[in-house]
Formats: sequence, structure tokens, C-alpha cells
Amino acid sequence: MDSAKIGRRSLLGAAGLLVASPLPAWAAARKPRVVIQTDHGAIVVELESEKAPITSANFLRYVDARKYDGGTFYRASRTKGVKGAGSIQGGPPVRVRRFAPIAHESTRMTGLKHRAGTISVARNAPGTATADFFICASPAPYLDAHPGAPGDNQGFAAFGTVVEGMAVVKTILALRSDGPAPFPVMKGQILNPPVQILGMKRQA
Repeated sequence: MDSAKIGRRSLLGAAGLLVASPLPAWAAARKPRVVIQTDHGAIVVELESEKAPITSANFLRYVDARKYDGGTFYRASRTKGVKGAGSIQGGPPVRVRRFAPIAHESTRMTGLKHRAGTISVARNAPGTATADFFICASPAPYLDAHPGAPGDNQGFAAFGTVVEGMAVVKTILALRSDGPAPFPVMKGQILNPPVQILGMKRQA
């Protein structure tokens, strides 16, 4: 056997070992994390940028442009009869100019679910989401896509989860919420006063 063939086989064998061997922790792609600093403490969310690339990139675009700074958590939607269950909703200041709406990434597409700690993007009709988001304080499977259901059954676009600060989420959910509601469905859910978002940035 000539030396060229031996060389090629040696390279192929080495490549096989690399494929078979698990990558060290530092070599694995790290999911982006964002620190949401509020006047009630910090919440750290980890984004599913591979499973929900459109929604994650949109959120990071607002974060990097500092458009959430000075915004608020303004809504606490509680599950009736279940203490500590529900979600909190936030967004940028009203004066902020928003980017164009994004395509809807349903949970059926991404495989993500609305569990305790899930961060998801708010919307009206599918394809209208911009900057407002909400964080689940408890499991909310009714927010997932349900293709067999009547009407708008596409659910909301989950795109990450809280990795630090769930106590802050729970605290915000329990705050006074008798502010004036822009829609009847939100009566009793508007935080009074709203919780200030002091800043948002990627975690180093």
C-alpha cells in the first residue's frame, strides 16, 4: 500500500474520531441570554434561537437597539382560582418606533411549549407581532397552537425561558392591577403603577 493511501486513511480515521467524540462544553453553541432589569429585580431569559429563529432575532433586535429601555411590564393576567398562576406582559415605551411585524412561528413549528418561565411574543392576528412580550408564571398549554380547534388556533410564538428571576416574575404578577383597561377583556389586569424596565441587554 502506498504512503498516499495510508495518509488518506489516517485523515479519515481522525475525522471519524472527531465526529464520534462529544464536543466539549465550551465548543457547543451557547444560547443567547438577555437580562431584563426592572425596578423589582432582574429576570434573565435564555432564547431558543435555533428553534424559533425569527422571533428570537426580532427580540434581540429590539434589545440591541435599546428600544426596551424605559419600557414597562404593564399587565398581570392571573388564572382565576389558582394562586401564583398567570402571565405578565411588557413592552417598550409608547414613543418607541417599532420594526416591521414578523412572521408567526407557532409552537407546532418550533416544538416549544408555554410552560412556567416561557417567554413568548404578543400578537393580534398571526403575523402582527412586533415588540410586546409576555412571561408565563405557570404552565399555559392553552397558549400553544391547537390545529384542530376552531377559529384562530395558531397560539402564540414561544421563544425562550426564564433561567433566573422567576421570583421577580411572581412578584410582578401579584402586584396591584386596577389600572384603567384599554379593552374590557383587560379589566383588573393593568398594573398600577406599571413596573419599570430599567434596561435590557445581552448577558456577557
